[in-house]
Amino acid sequence: MNVLLVGLGRWGEKHLRVLREIGVTLWVADLDPARRASAAGQGIVAARAVADYREALPHVEAVDVVTPADSHREITERCLAAGRHCFVEKPLAATAADGRALATAAAAAGRVLQVGHVYRFHPVTAALRAALAEGRIGAVRYATGRIAGFKRPRPDAGITLTDAIHHVDLFAYLLGRAPTRVSAVQHDYLGRGLDDMSVTIVSYGDVSAVIEASYFLPGTHRECVLVGERGALVADYVAGTVTCHPGEHRRRGDGWEAVEAGKEELPVGRAEPLRLELEAFVAACAGRVSVAVPAAAGVRALEVVEAAARAARTGRPVALPVTA
Repeated sequence: MNVLLVGLGRWGEKHLRVLREIGVTLWVADLDPARRASAAGQGIVAARAVADYREALPHVEAVDVVTPADSHREITERCLAAGRHCFVEKPLAATAADGRALATAAAAAGRVLQVGHVYRFHPVTAALRAALAEGRIGAVRYATGRIAGFKRPRPDAGITLTDAIHHVDLFAYLLGRAPTRVSAVQHDYLGRGLDDMSVTIVSYGDVSAVIEASYFLPGTHRECVLVGERGALVADYVAGTVTCHPGEHRRRGDGWEAVEAGKEELPVGRAEPLRLELEAFVAACAGRVSVAVPAAAGVRALEVVEAAARAARTGRPVALPVTA
């Protein structure tokens, strides 16, 4: 398959490596000549490294968009209109309205539109889903997630849109439920006009998830906890571990006891999430599998981000419309 990679920034370079590894015929596009030269140094034929992505569209069947969020709609609409399948890094677009427009365009063109919510492909997520399917902790009561670390703030969007959105989609995927209600606290400590710390409470029906995101916490934190009737699953995406903590509360006379039953480290694979994600995209383009992360999932995550902004601004929860 001939694939065009648009955007050769920090994350685009990772896409470049993986796309070369999985054996597609690769074109690249970036406005920066130094980045194009770097791609050529990694085996990309010079004639296939262009400044304007539109020059390459006649030569490819699919496009991988790894550019700032505010450019996603324009680039992806042009590619879909040209009859090309599209993979778009998260977020799908800068706004939910733009995301819905892309979903409509993909349906009209009859082309694949996959959203880059890479946590769905992480081996830790696979281990969590297996444990939930086995009933390891019983019915889920609530969840928590943290995606934080001391790092340079992204200049194009607030941290809820760039980071917390990972967990918004992750919990929807793990629970198999659409988000229904959102509350949030957001702060702009650096005075950039963008949130750099947020706590978002997302209800997925009767299960609520608390998601913390910030640029200030020392270290690198990519964690989630699922608490059920008979224990909890603790996942660390940095360490690549999932620990099951069986235990429950039992009534003893007029009171309650917390009865623990040890803990168990669950098996976790070591496959690279980005490779699994892009392989799934190529397979969907070829018609071998269905789209792993459809546009509707990307739109729903954006709706949660926008609801969180309204909730933080007004101090009141925001209900989301029920979807099929």
